[in-house]
Amino acid sequence: MVASGAFAAVVPAAVDGAGASAEAAAPETTAATTLAAHSATIPSAKKTSSGSTSGYFSPVSFPGTPSPAGPAAAGHAATTAKSASSFQFADVASLGKARQVASKIAQEHKQEAAKQAKRKAARASLDRQISAGGVDGWIAEALDHMGLPQAYAPGLKQIILKESGGNPDAINNWDSNAAAGNHSEGLMQVIPSTFRAYVHPDFADRDVTDPVANITAGVRYMIDRYGLSTLAAGGRSTAAGGYLGY
Repeated sequence: MVASGAFAAVVPAAVDGAGASAEAAAPETTAATTLAAHSATIPSAKKTSSGSTSGYFSPVSFPGTPSPAGPAAAGHAATTAKSASSFQFADVASLGKARQVASKIAQEHKQEAAKQAKRKAARASLDRQISAGGVDGWIAEALDHMGLPQAYAPGLKQIILKESGGNPDAINNWDSNAAAGNHSEGLMQVIPSTFRAYVHPDFADRDVTDPVANITAGVRYMIDRYGLSTLAAGGRSTAAGGYLGY
């Protein structure tokens, strides 16, 4: 028996024949036997000499007072009977507490399983979106790769549609950067030097017009210059609410 607090784990072990016979010959009703029906089988890491791998779990109490001998025995018997009744009530209360704890643990496990199922479903949905490609798929993959929540997708898509119309091969030939020979390119319309400085390291070997690589460069530049709030807002805007870029 391994006891802790109000509970004990009892793992069967081989005993000699004499001890077993003595216990069988003198059955006694105690708090422990009263609660025997409430014991639950539990697995044991080791097999006993009999080959069993199970024990049981039961609430217990420990009166701890040895029985006296001689004339005091009769009085002690009456006191013991009263104490045994009290301990039975205490053991039943412990049993109720154990059930509450077990119920709470089971509920927590159920909630965690539900959370895991939800995360798994969300991951599967995201993977399908990425596999589908297109602007939404490229955005989903870029955000996922950068470790950013998909909640930023609407703002990012708004920027992309304003910058390039969703065309990964778009090239700007008219602004000051173009006049200086640094054409803005791709979904986020980044110039070559910005792309090299801000593209996610995993995509550093890709071309500036690669959809996912281009998005990571534009987003990382935007966050560095203006913060995540600009990404969430769909870029910077004028006082009148018009798109100003990023």
